[in-house]
Amino acid sequence: MPAFTRRWENAWLTATSPLPGAHYADSFSRSVDVTATAEQWARALFGDVPGPAETLIWRGFLGLRLSRGASPETVAGWRIVERGEHRIRLEARSWFLTGNLVVEAKDGRLTLSTYLRYDRRLGRVVWPPLSAVHRYLAPGLLRDAKPRPISA
Repeated sequence: MPAFTRRWENAWLTATSPLPGAHYADSFSRSVDVTATAEQWARALFGDVPGPAETLIWRGFLGLRLSRGASPETVAGWRIVERGEHRIRLEARSWFLTGNLVVEAKDGRLTLSTYLRYDRRLGRVVWPPLSAVHRYLAPGLLRDAKPRPISA
């Protein structure tokens, strides 16, 4: 089993957040043997479209406005706002919060970082209990992800 590194709500993470004014940040990483782009890893983690559990959490509880259907401009409904060989940043918004998921694949490490900004008070109420579930599930996502080539 791969060794995991975990950090959350760390001052360094929020200070270096790609999401201005982030109120929450966490990061999980593990060593990987497979060479793949960050986008291939992001699709391995989340798929091209959200599954039933993701739909319940992201659309249902968080109210995120996600794209429907597979697209080269989205990963699991999250809009791709930054794309590089080693890093991809996804963004989704609801009426009360904005989220970024950052996947980095570099130097034999796969890292998933989550950043949230509470745009309304409801974000401060909704996210803290869900963050415990998120921190429980994230290592399993990293452990189980197997990248596949991006089809042309």
